[in-house]
Amino acid sequence: MWRNARGAEDSTRSTTGHIDYAFTGEGYTRLLDRLENPSIDGAGLEPALQDDGEIYVAGVGKAGLDISSKNEPWRRCYHTCLMGAARAAEHLEGWVTDTTRFINFPANVVIGPSNPRPRPVPYQSAEAPLEENCVVAFGTPQSYYTKLLTTQGFTTRQRLDAALAYADWLSYKGLPESAEEMYDWGLDIAAGALPVEAHNVVDIKTGIINANANYISPNIIDATTSLAIHHARNKNFAAAFPIFLSVLRATRQLPSPPPQSPRDPFETGPPKDSGPLANIKSLFFEPPFPPAPPTGDEHLLRTPLAVCDEAGIMAHIGEIVFASALPTTNPASTRSMTTNKTSSQQNMNAGINWTRDAVETAESTFLGPAKRDREALKKCAQCINVGIRNWEKMVARMIKDAAPQQERPNQPEMGIDPSPTDTPARDNGGAGWNWGPIGWLWASFTHDKPGDGMLSGTGDAGADADAHDRWQREAKLVQERRAELRHMLRIEGLSDEDRAGTGVNPGDGWGLLFR
Repeated sequence: MWRNARGAEDSTRSTTGHIDYAFTGEGYTRLLDRLENPSIDGAGLEPALQDDGEIYVAGVGKAGLDISSKNEPWRRCYHTCLMGAARAAEHLEGWVTDTTRFINFPANVVIGPSNPRPRPVPYQSAEAPLEENCVVAFGTPQSYYTKLLTTQGFTTRQRLDAALAYADWLSYKGLPESAEEMYDWGLDIAAGALPVEAHNVVDIKTGIINANANYISPNIIDATTSLAIHHARNKNFAAAFPIFLSVLRATRQLPSPPPQSPRDPFETGPPKDSGPLANIKSLFFEPPFPPAPPTGDEHLLRTPLAVCDEAGIMAHIGEIVFASALPTTNPASTRSMTTNKTSSQQNMNAGINWTRDAVETAESTFLGPAKRDREALKKCAQCINVGIRNWEKMVARMIKDAAPQQERPNQPEMGIDPSPTDTPARDNGGAGWNWGPIGWLWASFTHDKPGDGMLSGTGDAGADADAHDRWQREAKLVQERRAELRHMLRIEGLSDEDRAGTGVNPGDGWGLLFR
């Protein structure tokens, strides 16, 4: 049951390429029923709040349990089942089950009074169900996330994963305020487990990491980065920008890992636990359970994976700097973010420089230290792709701005300008917030000569033509870098799943603002 549920979440094993969340959800809920049953695997479990009977949260469901008495493999499996059930609940929200045939359907195809105009079912699918025969197919995501967050006995990493997943779900549902509260909760979880005073490491209110922090954990980096991404996606650049900068500074100041002992040159052949004899042995003896993963409270070191994360942060900063320089339809935002056309073009050039440096950092790590770490290799490939994709869109915008007036399209090329309803004007004592001259932040990253960023409207027609040609050449360079990425993936022998995760196709990836 456990292997079936876990394997069904792997889309590469499906003949259709899609995940059957109804199947995985049923498997995880059956596992949870077994794990929580006192007569089977749930002996010794107690309510987390130490009250008589089960505790219910109004409008959400049953609260968590105290699983401290269980061993680590049991707790890890319990957390995995709850997270899997929550993922299934997210995808099955709004679905119903036909009790006469035990088939799941989306609610918009149900025939009944509450749905007077049902949508037709797909070709060769089962007939649409009647409303009187339908029940809710699955529990709500809130019920599983609440149980995860109120259960006692999980590690800091497990609790943080639950908080960030719940925050992502709330953000997806269009509840940015609730999502921000959950991101703040995740930061509290990460900071509360530090072996030093939390205020010496991070500002809980803003999420900015202290410049003099001498103990940085992976959980702190993940929690602050997630909070900054949330601010950026909601166009709150003033809150996201300093968090990203503090994370970048913290990752660059991390201590290097201790040197590894050199491998014995006479040690050859496969590992001891592989080969035909090991396969035969596994038929008669149960293999040891995988070791426990890190809790995330350890001191973070500057490993190849951390360098890949640094490249990702640089790509995010480039997005924010470039997007903040774009003219918006909000007059107050336009006055505060772009004081004049010259500074706007300088900031757009700075955003491209940040993005270009992010690609170069990720590529150097991909071709060097990351080769010894498969996870770092995948992460670097993702960072390279995101940087190239953003770089490509930024250059396309610069080409559009540098084109002669008669050649410019009337419609905008990138839909990232916030509307007045999306981005209300910030009120700071009667004035909108303003970053002022922020060119010093990227002075050391600038590759262009002074004046390169002065595009149309700041010079004569000849200067505009030169700028247009320059960005056309850079666009070709970006295409060459994308082709190099595909070549590097083939050389490293990444699987189809790994390549899909890197988002090699345009439009994939995990960028903040460019969609």
